[in-house]
Amino acid sequence: MSPIADLVPHRGPMCLLDGLVEAGEEHLIAEVTPRRDDLFASAEGIPAWVGIEWLAQAIAAWSGRRALAAGGTPRIGFLLGSRRYRCRVAHFAFDRPVRVEITLDYLADNGLGAFRGCLRSQEGAPLAEATLNAFEPDSPETLAAMQEDSRS
Repeated sequence: MSPIADLVPHRGPMCLLDGLVEAGEEHLIAEVTPRRDDLFASAEGIPAWVGIEWLAQAIAAWSGRRALAAGGTPRIGFLLGSRRYRCRVAHFAFDRPVRVEITLDYLADNGLGAFRGCLRSQEGAPLAEATLNAFEPDSPETLAAMQEDSRS
């Protein structure tokens, strides 16, 4: 697996995924193994809602991989929302690898993208599914303008 930290702007404990398994033009598969020292760990495991964060970070890795291939660097993006997140577990078990799969549905010229996501057990059984919408500003200037607007 390739290091995920090279593909996302997240660092330290906010880099949630362990590594890249496979990537293509319209998909990415990463892996994460929940650990007891994880930022979101509870006595029962990693709460089900963290799965959305794993999927969002897989989208960031997909985007970062595209940026690097084009000679750029990974940029900040935003998870705009998710729909129909269905998780079959209340917690993800410690020390049990989870495959994090995302597939691009569409990507608009303005940086808005829609993705399907699936979390699978090591054996391939589906653990959770969702659709996600994300936005990546097209330039540092656009990001700066968004940040300035949020301060007003």
